[in-house]
Amino acid sequence: MDCWKQGESRTWTFPTLILCLYGFFSMMKPSEPFLTPYLTGPDKNLTTDEVTNRVFPVWTYSYLALLLPVFLITDYVRYKPVLLLQGISFIITWLLLLFAHGVVAMQIVEFFYGMVTAAEVAYYAYIYSVVSSDHYQRVTSYCRSITLVAATVAAVLGQLLVSLADVSYFHLHAITLASVSLAFLCSFFLPMPQKSMFFHRKEISETLPGIEKTVATVSSDRPPSCQEDKSSPSADRAPALEQQTGNAKPQNHVLRVLVQLSKDLRDCYSSRKLLYWSLWWALATAGFNQVLNYIQVLWDFRAPSHSSAVYNGAVEAIATFLGSVTSFIAQYVKINWDLFGELALGIFSTIDAVSLLLMHFTTNIWACYAGYLIFKACYMLLITIAT
Repeated sequence: MDCWKQGESRTWTFPTLILCLYGFFSMMKPSEPFLTPYLTGPDKNLTTDEVTNRVFPVWTYSYLALLLPVFLITDYVRYKPVLLLQGISFIITWLLLLFAHGVVAMQIVEFFYGMVTAAEVAYYAYIYSVVSSDHYQRVTSYCRSITLVAATVAAVLGQLLVSLADVSYFHLHAITLASVSLAFLCSFFLPMPQKSMFFHRKEISETLPGIEKTVATVSSDRPPSCQEDKSSPSADRAPALEQQTGNAKPQNHVLRVLVQLSKDLRDCYSSRKLLYWSLWWALATAGFNQVLNYIQVLWDFRAPSHSSAVYNGAVEAIATFLGSVTSFIAQYVKINWDLFGELALGIFSTIDAVSLLLMHFTTNIWACYAGYLIFKACYMLLITIAT
């Protein structure tokens, strides 16, 4: 029975299915496009100035502060505990959104949401530690596609419930809480990885090169089975060898890994082209996250939610769909990106800048929506090209 369970956890289908379910429910947040109207409405009764200058900035700085520590901790604890932490942070975030009041409470919400977004690295890195490299392309496609599908479905559902069923923003957040709670439950069923990118990438036998050959020789005559034959002399010698190997591990393992990480970074960024593209990626992603963080404030300023119809969900759904289409097309267009990549980068970055200026200077909400659609589609295209 134990052998069967171990074999099941090693297949690629089971962890991929569970991770996709986790990704779907964690991104199934129909309330998200309506966060600013909810905070400035009668439910929370915050002013636009409080939301813009005192609440939303907390997410920016907490995300920045948590990103690197969470990345290293994620690798050290092998992904699953961080996914559990992300699930708990999701639940705390939406419980506070539903039942807490005041600026300080909403600042705490933004801190926990910063933890959620910082922990996203565990979602995208986990699957590579439990499946073989033969399945990397397929599982990457599944895990990324399911999040886009969930975000689109959630935005459409939220818009339909608000516009047609007159569902309150409070109840939209209750639906989101139920969804992220299901994601948290799914994370318990994920198999625990045995390796990671940095801290656990070498097997014990690799520490002392001679040990692997010795253990292999000792165990070569054993019949294949789940349980070791306790009566055989070789079975007694192998654990002793493993114990010696474990004792031979350096005490400063964490320091050694950090030094290796810094060396890897130095080797990677010795390429000027890679350095340029990485700088663009960092700056573009930072700008994109800021736009996502404050775009609802701009929409609410152009068309106040208390006196105008709100179509945030529909716009987010269309933007996500357009971003998916442009990303998909970019993968199949036969273009030498080494040759024309920088030209495409310049052209579409300029289009992004023009769309931002359009959103800033226009007073028409529909032009503002159109500028956002163009901005997000171009960003998703450029990120795909950079990849």
